Amino acid sequence: MLLRLGLVLGIAFAAFPSAASAVTDSLTYYYAMHDTEAIKRLYRQARTTEERLLCTYRLFPLTQDDRWLENLPEESELSTARELALLSAHWAFKAANAPAWRLPIYGRRSEGILRRAQAINFDEPYALLIDGQSLYYKPAIFGGDAEEAKTRFERLRTVLHGRTVPGIHAFEPEVWIWMCLRKMDNPVAGRLRDQLLARRPPPLFRQFLIDPP
Repeated sequence: MLLRLGLVLGIAFAAFPSAASAVTDSLTYYYAMHDTEAIKRLYRQARTTEERLLCTYRLFPLTQDDRWLENLPEESELSTARELALLSAHWAFKAANAPAWRLPIYGRRSEGILRRAQAINFDEPYALLIDGQSLYYKPAIFGGDAEEAKTRFERLRTVLHGRTVPGIHAFEPEVWIWMCLRKMDNPVAGRLRDQLLARRPPPLFRQFLIDPP
């Protein structure tokens, strides 16, 4: 009996080699709950570059602490669309908080890295999310476009359907779509906001709907 149990457990662990980790298991929940301290704990438990980038991508906007943008990996060290998209976001954060003379340097670097991520997999959820955010926040004179941002978030919603992606809650694209409609002064925005609030979103997204970033 013990031998049989040992074989079953051995097969079970072999089937799930080490895919699960504290970050991939919990980041989505802690981010949606706006639990910054828990995400910091996840960062300390991160085992890979991707996991560290996933955590710092959420920690910087929540804390506005520049230390989360230090010691970034080199682009040449990364190979996946997700890693590159996340690195792109970090350079965009640096651009937004840099002296004016550094903004174009950091901005071009962020965009170049994102284009490389999209060339690998345009439908990588983080590539869609980060490109949408970039289009949303950039001034129109520099290529910002709320309507185009909305298409990225709508595509993200489709890509996420029936799928779990560490760090991205299914409610997130819904909120960004609403933010785009609001920015465009679309009359649908008010009704959509009421519908989203009626769904009792997690704390962070409720805050977005009440006081948009």
